[in-house]
Amino acid sequence: MAQGRKLVLVTDLDNTLWDWFAAWHASFSAMLQALEEDSGVPQSVLEGEIRTLHRKYGTTEYSNLLSEIPSLISAAAGVEPWRAFPRAVAALRSERRRGTALYPGVLEALTVAKSAGVSIVAYTESLAYWTTWRTKHTGLDGVIDVLYSAPDHDLPRGKRFEEMRSQPDASYDLNKTEHRHVPRGVLKPNAEVLLAILNSVGREPHEAVYIGDSLMKDIAMAQVAQVTDVHARYGEAQQHAGYDLLRRVTHWTDEDVERERAHVGSIGLIRPTHTCEHEFAEVLPVLGLA
Repeated sequence: MAQGRKLVLVTDLDNTLWDWFAAWHASFSAMLQALEEDSGVPQSVLEGEIRTLHRKYGTTEYSNLLSEIPSLISAAAGVEPWRAFPRAVAALRSERRRGTALYPGVLEALTVAKSAGVSIVAYTESLAYWTTWRTKHTGLDGVIDVLYSAPDHDLPRGKRFEEMRSQPDASYDLNKTEHRHVPRGVLKPNAEVLLAILNSVGREPHEAVYIGDSLMKDIAMAQVAQVTDVHARYGEAQQHAGYDLLRRVTHWTDEDVERERAHVGSIGLIRPTHTCEHEFAEVLPVLGLA
């Protein structure tokens, strides 16, 4: 084994392996536009009610969203909103499918690392259902050895996930990647969680590399855990022209939004040890696989 070779790569998912923000923004914007046009409810009203629900369930990807937006319930006049406004549902789904794709070179770089004996572990704050869908949709089921995500959100009393599914239950699970959950409500940066993940796969911090797009969450967490950190700078989305929409409907608290906004405008607050400027494959030399 070459000197300095790392044995495990822990990678963030959203905006590190794929452009989560671009897919979310395209699909969510298309849904909002269709809802405003077909229901007559102004987008500003929809955004406010949606944020309330997102904060209630702790996610910006709440599966039962349309059925619980008060203005849509009124506009649908006794019909389930997702049935009353099918154009919005179709727009959301088609844009999500179209926009969810790996960044160029990700699959190839992960394949190189696995072939060299590096274990691939993923850790995301996103919830289990959509994390599973994206992992399967992008062809990473089995490329990732172990995936850690948050558990799914709760549903209203009397509602079951099975009632919302149109495919057999097995189609919603990963076939090859082992899927584990971090405790509910645990968020990055939490070095103890990262250390627990490494312990669960039998590795020490000095044997690992961690890569993620968020300086405030990913890089800060890795540095506290004393894991070699790599900033996926190519995936930063906070200065995207449409990012304010996410801020308006996010499940984050007002304090979290302002802290992130202030962090984006600061220079040198958190300095990454290594940076992938243009593509994910730039992590390979850090793994000792130049």
